[in-house]
Amino acid sequence: MTDIRFSGLGGQGVIRCGLITGKALSLFDNKHATMTQSFGPEARGSACSSQLVVSEDRVLYPYLISPQILVAISQEAYEKYYPDLAKNGILIVDKDLVKLKNQHPDIKIYSIPSTRFAEQLGNRIIANLVILGFFTAMTKVVSAEAMKKALPGLVPERFLDLNIKAFNKGHEYGEEILKEEKKGKK
Repeated sequence: MTDIRFSGLGGQGVIRCGLITGKALSLFDNKHATMTQSFGPEARGSACSSQLVVSEDRVLYPYLISPQILVAISQEAYEKYYPDLAKNGILIVDKDLVKLKNQHPDIKIYSIPSTRFAEQLGNRIIANLVILGFFTAMTKVVSAEAMKKALPGLVPERFLDLNIKAFNKGHEYGEEILKEEKKGKK
């Protein structure tokens, strides 16, 4: 069982990250997943998160206790949800939006300039897809093929190609980091 939390501010596409990942896992990767979400009353601009519980078998309890993976797209989300991250967990952040404040000796940290990459692709609103591609590469919880198959119906049809480009940009960046890590271990 793997517990995942996507977190950020309302308007950053955090809930959509959970929906896309859950759909990809359940429909295209033959896994079981449940999703819950939370957001402040202001919606846009307030802290929000989507939580996934992923399993090879039926999920019997749909709520997170201590996520193994935390994706934080805002400083506020990092500060609020980092204390819940499991020991030996994975923390994924937007390196331009999240400044790590503490020592994190017992977790693996990966960062990507997802907002900057999205701006280079022409629209900062697709930063969530950049970070989803990166998440997919770094965690291997879900396949890239399943994630791309899950996009239709969850992103506007007229922006589907742009969202796939954003996903691919993040995924390729993650694969490069993994190659560099492998080289460093030899």
